[in-house]
Amino acid sequence: MTSGNRFTDEELAAWRPNLISWQLIERGLERQLQRDSGMPHAYYAILVVLGEQHSMPLAALAAELDYSPSRMSHAVARLEESGWVERVPDASDRRVTLLRLTGEGRRALAAASVGHVGQVRGSFFVHLDDRDLADLARIGRKLYDGLTGGRPGPLSGPQVAQRP
Repeated sequence: MTSGNRFTDEELAAWRPNLISWQLIERGLERQLQRDSGMPHAYYAILVVLGEQHSMPLAALAAELDYSPSRMSHAVARLEESGWVERVPDASDRRVTLLRLTGEGRRALAAASVGHVGQVRGSFFVHLDDRDLADLARIGRKLYDGLTGGRPGPLSGPQVAQRP
């Protein structure tokens, strides 16, 4: 790799199709979730993390998803209005308020996950073989670790558990 203000031919050949593909996949996910579940992809991501973690403070949730505190606060307020998320006092520290899914939130997440998984498979996995998946997982992890310094986050949860 070289420095400067121009991509090498190899860099451009790697960057452009990935950038455009991710944009197309993200748009498809957004449309599918809005159409089938009436929620934006950002709200789905919040429900997924709360579903995995059971409860967590707003600041920790914002950090986990790399959202600004104001964006997270706005999103949580909307999810509370929908009856999907509630704020509860932390039993071990009454000064802390935790967020958790309600029963309705768990049902909304389960219902949204059906179409979401289908959309991901149809727009992403269907185009890859087992070797591609292994390579992509390795490359994705390398990028994530480089961008985050290897800090714990969305890639440390059960969704990336290794299979035997």
